[in-house]
Amino acid sequence: MNLLISEILEKVSKVKTKQEKVNILREHDHQSLRMVIKSSFDSNIEWALPQGDVPYTRNEAPEGTEHASLSYESRKLYHFIKGGDNLITQNKRETMFVQMLEGLHESEAAVLVAAKDKKLHQVYKGLSAPVVKEAFHWNDEYMVVEDNHHVYPQTVGPANG
Repeated sequence: MNLLISEILEKVSKVKTKQEKVNILREHDHQSLRMVIKSSFDSNIEWALPQGDVPYTRNEAPEGTEHASLSYESRKLYHFIKGGDNLITQNKRETMFVQMLEGLHESEAAVLVAAKDKKLHQVYKGLSAPVVKEAFHWNDEYMVVEDNHHVYPQTVGPANG
């Protein structure tokens, strides 16, 4: 079963050691989780939305019912990042963000608001830069560090098999 991003981050905040935190992030690693975490930690990513609380109606439907998931919705996050979508008006961008939050489970909406304000590390104890860098093999720019262990050796001969 796929956990909500909020559930993964909650698990991270409950374990004690850095290694346990890293292991949980690796165990539940997926592109959406990386995207949300990176948007909070990477200082090169600027949200094109105002700081602070967002006026939206929390979705109080029980977990697992009638929600969009942040894992799915994360592919739309570029609309809310400076330089990601310059074709929509700021008003439209803010309206779309509110609509996204209202469709998510309230715990995931809270994750997204915290990420927008670059405060995930304050909301989830122990979710620190060193932890996420180690978990996802990121360098100080929050980019994947290329290492030679994942390069397939080149074989001699034509590539047509």
